[in-house]
Amino acid sequence: MLAINLIREKKEFIIERLKVKNFDAEEIINKVLLLDSSRREIQSKTDMMQGEMNLISKEIGSLIKDGKRDEAEAAKQKTYGLKEEIKILSEKLIPIDNDLKSEILRLPNLPHESVPLGHGADDNIEVRHRGNKPQIPDNSLPHWDLIKKYDIIDFELGIKLTGAGFPVYKGKGAKLQRALISFFLDEGEKAGYQEVLPPIMVNEDSGFGTGQLPDKEGQMYHATLDNFYLVPTAEVPVTNIYRDVILNADILPIKNMAYTPCFRREAGSWGAHVRGLNRLHQFDKVEIVRIAHPDHSYESLEEMVKHVEGLVVKLDLPYRILRLCGGDMSFTSALTYDFEVWSAAQKRWLEVSSVSNFESFQANRLKCRFKEKGDKQTRLAHTLNGSALALPRIVAALLENNQTEAGIKIPKVLIPYTGFEMIS
Repeated sequence: MLAINLIREKKEFIIERLKVKNFDAEEIINKVLLLDSSRREIQSKTDMMQGEMNLISKEIGSLIKDGKRDEAEAAKQKTYGLKEEIKILSEKLIPIDNDLKSEILRLPNLPHESVPLGHGADDNIEVRHRGNKPQIPDNSLPHWDLIKKYDIIDFELGIKLTGAGFPVYKGKGAKLQRALISFFLDEGEKAGYQEVLPPIMVNEDSGFGTGQLPDKEGQMYHATLDNFYLVPTAEVPVTNIYRDVILNADILPIKNMAYTPCFRREAGSWGAHVRGLNRLHQFDKVEIVRIAHPDHSYESLEEMVKHVEGLVVKLDLPYRILRLCGGDMSFTSALTYDFEVWSAAQKRWLEVSSVSNFESFQANRLKCRFKEKGDKQTRLAHTLNGSALALPRIVAALLENNQTEAGIKIPKVLIPYTGFEMIS
């Protein structure tokens, strides 16, 4: 959520920056400033009346002490009148405050100055790539056929138990899942991330804090009786650990990681690009989250990108890193890097991670603040997160890229976790 002070002071700057996200903010900002002006006018009147009432209240005691009871009673009557006027003004303030908040919530985060113009994925900029695309036999299979051949993931059974997009992992398929999760968590621990195991259901306040609510309810599974939401990513519960918290600056950055299953209702469209593991309603993911000092958050972002890059390198997957253009960025992000790995059988790139800096946008919603040593003033922290990594498309690429006549070779780094070298 953009800070009201920033909107007041930099109206034209915000309008211009949000054009990079293809968002026309002028009408909303004009409404915000009009509502803010009304709110400040009413608040100013309320404060003046409250100050006057406080002075009169002090005088009443003196008047009574001096035996001036009639004057004291008249002063009391004046305070009653002021109280009533303050009450009326306070009641006027409630809908204005609500409308002001609603309008501000419609504004996306400002993109970082390095974010390129663009409307969609075709306009993203490749930052770097590594690895050669593997040469696989002509009779190689896409992963949705490989999993049937080796009986490691069962989509039909998932449909029987739940529905489409909820696969059942079996035998070596289940062990591969567990191996990847353990590998990602161990690598995160080596990089200084503290593991947390959060709930996989969150309340409305948590959804609001990281920007999923309001307006994105349709993308999440909702347990209506208790009004809880299944997490779309561990970002939500982990970042909300720091909701309504004032941190000491000297402990920043805070580095957390978490494994959770993730749940997303998005159905997508039909076609090969969403077949098999390419898009699921439930999937496993390890998430890394940082709470950073604003002066160093982009250093944190680069460190997070390098960490994710290291994971992909160790899995020996060809990859590329993209800086997202304004039109392809999320509502809440200031700068995002996407990681894509090459899928040999599908002959296309698969997104496996997004690493983002949200600057103070989430922190303002969360009221996540920090204080420098010896300073009474608090400042909003910066929040960052990234997938390290999401499993489905990693598994798809590993299966397709490593298929041989004898079976599917397991990357060396995973063998200590799987206990086997080949799926056959």
